[in-house]
Amino acid sequence: MTNKYSRIILFGFLLGVLGCSSSPPISTASKVDLDRFMGDWYVIANIPTFIEKDAFNAVESYKLNENGTVATTFRFREGSITGEEKTYHPTGYVLDKQSNAIWGMQFLWPFKADYRIVFVAEDYSQTIIGRNKRDYIWIMARTPQISEEDYQLLLTKASEQGYDITEIQKVPQQWNEKADVTLKGT
Repeated sequence: MTNKYSRIILFGFLLGVLGCSSSPPISTASKVDLDRFMGDWYVIANIPTFIEKDAFNAVESYKLNENGTVATTFRFREGSITGEEKTYHPTGYVLDKQSNAIWGMQFLWPFKADYRIVFVAEDYSQTIIGRNKRDYIWIMARTPQISEEDYQLLLTKASEQGYDITEIQKVPQQWNEKADVTLKGT
């Protein structure tokens, strides 16, 4: 088994099995319009998983499949804006059909990691993805940069959900001619 697949298996196992929590559930967006949520999201900041620790130009892309699952593509450059491209293709499963805000994200069958849309801006320009365990968080936007004011507001929302915001790290987004624009989705 290659090192890449071993890492994916370990990542899926850890998120799925260790994602259980005795903390109260975090709040989620009251209603997510899946069609509007689909597309490219630049990862502005996160509490990184082990595969994201040295990520640059991270982009998460979603596409709604006919069967209701969400085809997900996570791309980034490892180590620098010109580093090796890494791509992962987990599948999202909308678990709460009333709000569309609670998903299971499957990297490896049969494990589904906890994935919750904590916040989405009214215009679908920014979002926060969290987990009940509050071990990982992703602050994402439709653009590679957001204002410092918006960033601070998103950090405040994360803190209100019980996250230790000192653990949240900005993800370098440096889109220029040297950056591979193919990372911006399929």
